[in-house]
Order: sequence, then structure tokens, then C-alpha cells
Amino acid sequence: MPEISRRTFGGLVGGGAVTAVAAATTAAEAAAAAPAERPFKARPAASGKRPNLLVILGDDLGWADLSSYGAPHIRTPNLDRLARQGVRFTNAYSGSATCSPTRFSLYTGRYPGRTPGGLAEPIASRTQGLDPNHPTLASLLKKAGYATALIGKWHCGWLPDHSPTKSGWDEFFGNFGGVLEYFSKLGQLGAYDLYEGDAEYKDLRYYTTVLTERAVEYVGRDHDRPWLLNLNFTTPHWPWLAEGDEETGAEIEARIRAAKSQAEVGRALNHYDGGSVEKYTQMVESLDAAVGEVLDALRRSGQEDNTVVLFASDNGGERYSYNWPLSGEKFVLLEGGIRVPSILRWPARVDGRQVSDEPVFSPDWTATLLELGGARPDPAYPLDGTSLAGYLLRGRELPERDLFWRVRANRALRRGDWKYYRDEKGTDHLYDLGADQREQADLAPDRPELLAELRASWERIAAGLLPYPG
Repeated sequence: MPEISRRTFGGLVGGGAVTAVAAATTAAEAAAAAPAERPFKARPAASGKRPNLLVILGDDLGWADLSSYGAPHIRTPNLDRLARQGVRFTNAYSGSATCSPTRFSLYTGRYPGRTPGGLAEPIASRTQGLDPNHPTLASLLKKAGYATALIGKWHCGWLPDHSPTKSGWDEFFGNFGGVLEYFSKLGQLGAYDLYEGDAEYKDLRYYTTVLTERAVEYVGRDHDRPWLLNLNFTTPHWPWLAEGDEETGAEIEARIRAAKSQAEVGRALNHYDGGSVEKYTQMVESLDAAVGEVLDALRRSGQEDNTVVLFASDNGGERYSYNWPLSGEKFVLLEGGIRVPSILRWPARVDGRQVSDEPVFSPDWTATLLELGGARPDPAYPLDGTSLAGYLLRGRELPERDLFWRVRANRALRRGDWKYYRDEKGTDHLYDLGADQREQADLAPDRPELLAELRASWERIAAGLLPYPG
């Protein structure tokens, strides 16, 4: 097979057509047979009624973990179909390199460092969380007449002070913490962590199955107003457990129950002595099947045409994730830690089989969903994201802007194809992502003026954020 570029390959497979052919068909034959994606172009159309909003997050899913993004060994037919029916974004980013800061950025539309809870990377104690008084995607849409629900991982604080139902979601079914054992539901504090509202809900089946059933029920209801559903899976986050792995789950459960400190609980859940590429593949394919069930329920309900479906990951992958050709992984601000698969589908307003190379990140989606839902941001809490509605619906060019990230160990800023990055040793780097998305050719010595300009822009933004404690 002749060598082809990653972007060319993405266009040839057309959002996952490789998975639609017989297993014996070679990747080259499948690519040749598939209709190509085309660069994104807005479809002029009269505005209609406000859409439902279904936002689906994978957990620690790497940028190339879907077959439509290049994974050679993972089959994701449902997410690939979603990409074929909408727009696949190749330069989409999470708001941070770990779970809870990204969720803060998505829920608030602001940099995580705007709020005390967003400084935790990630949240790991009951004292940290999203201030219930801070406006959120859910509270603003609720004010505009939407029904709101969050199903799955919250990871923005624990009871009694923090909960989705305190921050604008009418309904909550899921886990408060950042990780749990998929069967026993024991979480990072060592306690049971599956709740309906503020009450424990007992169900010891595989967690992805439980969340899928609840989401299918929600989208299938006879809704009398538009709705927002945040569906946050924990898949494929460790521990490395797939459906049928109760025995391994029981071993992890026993280690959690025997733990004498939260650190020991964490070591049990991190599952450093387990997992494999094959097990990770099973977990990603389980996520894909779960998304397929929810999308099937949406179609049966008759709401598919006017429902915006946004799929993304909360940060880059780690350990067994397939991130090629990106460098880095979760926790760092190299591309592999923050660039994530992102797909948007809205049949009523957006054509399918399209690909967008525009750089976007989590706060942009907040601003976009608010505009699509007719909700106004709170002027006292200005958004850091840019709405993509004009770009998606009216063909407007996105304004030139800087995408900004800050974590304790790293800093990064992207402007066009240029990326400024400071590593954990305090060394500044400059990369041209248009030519070098693997971030191997450091151009800092060649372009000192540009490096200084981007560093100054990063520092101006950072000056407006809260300092890290300690």
C-alpha cells in the first residue's frame, strides 16, 4: 500500500467505512471504495425550532482510538457512522489534560483556572468542587426553557456541597468521583459511588450497561420541551475491565475494601498490574456499542433530525490508547494529552461526510450549545469560548484567536498552526502543527520573536486566572 498522509487517509475512509466492509477486505480496498469526506461547508437554511442537545463524553479516549480517526485495530462502527452523518473535527481539543478541569471548562464555558474547583487536576477530595452559584451550561439552558439531565460521571465535587442537581441539571444518575470499579461501584474515596439524584442507587452490573439503559430511557421519553442530556461514560478509563470481567473486578474490589488510605484505594483503581491493548480495545468497542444503542433510541423516538449530537473525550488517552502520530498523553499539554476525537451531527441543519480542520476546544462547545439553545451567557461570568454557530450554520469564518491551556506542570497556547509549549522542566518550545503535529521539530531557536509573542499572550491570559494553591 503506498504511504499516505494521516489527513488523506481520514478523507479516504470517510468516517469509518473500513469497518463497514467484510473483515477479509484490506484497508486499502476499503479506503478506495469509500466516499471521501469533503471540507466543511455550511448549508444555508432557514432557522427552525430549537434542537435537543445530546453531549456524549468518553473518558480518557485518545485522539486516534476510533477507526474513523485512524485506529488500525479498534472497530467503532457506530461512532464512525455518526461521523459520516455529520462533521469530524481533526483539530479539536479538551479544555485541559485531565478529567475534572475539562469538565469545568465544558460546564462553565471558561478556563478551569477561573474557579477554585478548576484548579484541582483532578478533583480528589470532598472539599473541592464546582460552586453551585456559578452559571453552567445546564443552568443557563434551563433558564431558557430546556429540561436538563446528566447521566454518568460528574467529577466536579461530592455531596453534600456539590452535585449536578445543585448546578442546573434537573436530573442526575451516575457517579460523583473520577473513577470507579465497574461492577461494585466502589470509587476513588473507597465508598460506593452510584447515585440517583442525591441517593445511592444499587446496581452491580457492568457500569457502561447501566448508564446506557438509563440514557436510552431518557431520550425515549415523551418530552414536552427541548432537552439537554450530558451523557458521560467512564469507558475506557481504568480499571481495565470489560463486560464479563467480574472476577478481575472482584479482585480490585477486595483491594479497595482492604485499603487503609485513599492512596491505596487509588493504587487499586489505577490497575497498573492489569490491562492490555486487547482489553482496551474491548472497552472502546463497548463504548461504541453503547453510543449506538443511545443513537438507535434517539432515532426510534423521532427526535433524531433535530437533535444536536456532540461526541468528544475529556482529555487524551493513556497507557493502552492509540494516539499516533501525536506525542504525549493524558496529564501533559502535548498534543496527545489534549487533542481529542470530536464529532458533531445535526441532520436538520448540517450536512454529513464533512471534515473540519478548524482548531476548537471545550469552551467553544459551551458557547455554541448556548447559542443554539437560545440561552444567554451571564455577563458577570464571561465565556472564554467562541460560539461555532455562525461557522456551522452560516459559513462565517472563525475569528483569529488563541487557544490557551494551563496545568501545574505545563503551559500551552495555539494560534493558527503555531503552538507554544513549556515542558515540566521550564523549557519553552515552538511547533508548527501544520507541518509537525508530532511536535518533534522545535523551532524556538529559529523564531525567537514569534516565541516571545506567543509566550506574552499566554502570560496575559494566565494573569487573569486564580493562582494554584501552595
